[in-house]
Parts: sequence; structure tokens; C-alpha cells
Amino acid sequence: MNGDWLLRGRDGRLTVYLKSDDAVLCRAETAPGGPWEPFRRAGGDLGLRQGPAAVGQGADGYAHLAAWRQAGSGESRLVHCTHFRPRLAPLDWSPVGHPNGKGDRTGTPAVAVDDRRRAYVFVRNAGGGVSLLVQKERGGWYPWRDLKGSGVQDQLVAVSRESGLVEVYASTPDRILHWCQEEPGRTPTSGETADVAARPGTLRGLRTSAERTTLFFTDQEGELCAWRPGGKPVPLLQAAGPGPVAAVRCEIDGHDCTVLAQRSASGRVAFAAYPTEQEQAGAWWTESGPPLPSTAEVALAVDAQGTLVAATLDPATAALRVTRRKEEAGLALEGWREV
Repeated sequence: MNGDWLLRGRDGRLTVYLKSDDAVLCRAETAPGGPWEPFRRAGGDLGLRQGPAAVGQGADGYAHLAAWRQAGSGESRLVHCTHFRPRLAPLDWSPVGHPNGKGDRTGTPAVAVDDRRRAYVFVRNAGGGVSLLVQKERGGWYPWRDLKGSGVQDQLVAVSRESGLVEVYASTPDRILHWCQEEPGRTPTSGETADVAARPGTLRGLRTSAERTTLFFTDQEGELCAWRPGGKPVPLLQAAGPGPVAAVRCEIDGHDCTVLAQRSASGRVAFAAYPTEQEQAGAWWTESGPPLPSTAEVALAVDAQGTLVAATLDPATAALRVTRRKEEAGLALEGWREV
């Protein structure tokens, strides 16, 4: 899944989303902090194409999903569905079209939600730029909009500020691109760029203050970096492993902290934390849990009690493991358990 696949719903229950070969599967807690129900298929019986799907969540707790489906020989179309509450079935997939009108799959979608509860679906188009589809408040969608750009790589990262303004990040072989809304409801416009080459597939966005988001990525030297438009990318620490980091804001010992997690080169999950937006304070990795398969992914969230939760999910086996922060000083975690 492109986006945070471990989410807390409006009723406090946690949900995970998993892209299988032809479907998005979801699994939720039966009660906040309680047992987990089995995986079930999201969006009805419509078959999806192989490749990542996208998930984004609004301030109302609703999750929005986007994915590609086959629409004939050499033809694909994007589809969207909404998941209102963890224990309710998501709506059926509905077609939303193609950024170029017609054609095959062009890239992995990314989803953000604004302050009006409208989904913004971003995707690379056939010309190598970025296209946007915006949901109407009373149903339906506005026409596709071309945000321009060139040489964009497959992964996009969409995130919304606390104000609801939507931003999207993309990488090219030699720089990172950024589009943002200037006002609610306006089309995002091209903003600053960062002249740095990010390793493909390592972008992760996080809302870190009322009016700022932070992009985490791994550079070509293997350094995990943080970038906020308006400044320059800041090296934070050496990446623990090859994939993207998971990131979340939470309170630790009374301080606003950013917690990072990544599957390390040893296969275990590595954790780091530092005061939010204070990269100069430094951070370091501490590994936890058993070694995981190379396909396993890591996610972070904050539960209904404000407690940090970490999860790992292996797409090959659907094995889900969860841990929580202990009620003690520092970033001490409970033992991992398979659920």
C-alpha cells in the first residue's frame, strides 16, 4: 500500500490494509486494543491489477482507497472506494477514469484528503508528469488536472496539513518535486524543489506541525534525510535498511516526538525518535523483535489511548505482528505478538 496502511478509525479501532494480487484486504480490531477479526476483501468483488494500491485518511477518520483495474487489452482504469469505519464493509469500487483519458497503468496512485472530506488522487501520467483527480463534496469527481512535471518516478507521496491543505511530493532521477495548495479548494501548484537524488521507493510524508509537512527519504549514499519546503534536506542518520521508513508523531515523556521505524538490514525492526522538526538533536536506531522476511513492511500509529503502536505485515503470508509502547520512560516496547 502506498500510504499509511495502519490507521485508527473514528471509533478508535485500528485497521490494516493489504494489497493482494487482485484485491485490497482489510483487517480491524474488534474493539480498541482488543482481538483482531480476519482479513476481508475491500471494495466488493471487482478484480484489481497487480501492483500497489493507495490509502489516505481524512480528519473524519474515513479511509479512501485507490487502485488500478484491467479494462480491456492494454487498457486500465483507476477505481476508488471509501471505508467509513473499521468494522463496516468498505463501499464498492467505483471507476474514476485514467489521467490520459485512456491507456494502460501509468504509476502508483497516492491519496490525501482535504478539510472538506474530499479525496485527492494523484498519479504519474503517461508523459512523466503528475495528474490529479479531486472528489466533489456532493458526489462525483471534477475532471482530471495536469500538474505538469517531467521525469517523475513511480512513487508519489500525498499528505495533508492540519489545516487540510493538500501537498504531494515526487522524485525524479536528480531532484524532489513538490506541489501544494495555497488556499482550500485550489489546485495544488508547483513549489520548491530539492536538488537531491532520492532512492526510488523511499519517500514518506508526515504532517509535523500546523502548517508544515516533512518528507523523509533515503539519498544515494544511504543517508535517511528529512526535508521541509522552505529549507534544505537535512541528513538525519544512516538508513537502517533499503525500504521506506514508517513515521508518526506522538508524545513521549511529555515531548512532541517523531518516531521512525524501518526493517533493518538484519531483518529486525529498527526504531528511532527525536523532537519533532528538530533534526539537529540527532537520532539513533534501536532494533526490536525477531528477524522478518525481506517482504515484510512496517507501520506506526497512535491508538485510541494515545499509545504508540507498531505493526509488521508480510504480504506473502499476511502475517500481522503488533507491539505497543510500555507505560514507562523512553521508547520501551512490549513483546511482539502475532494477531
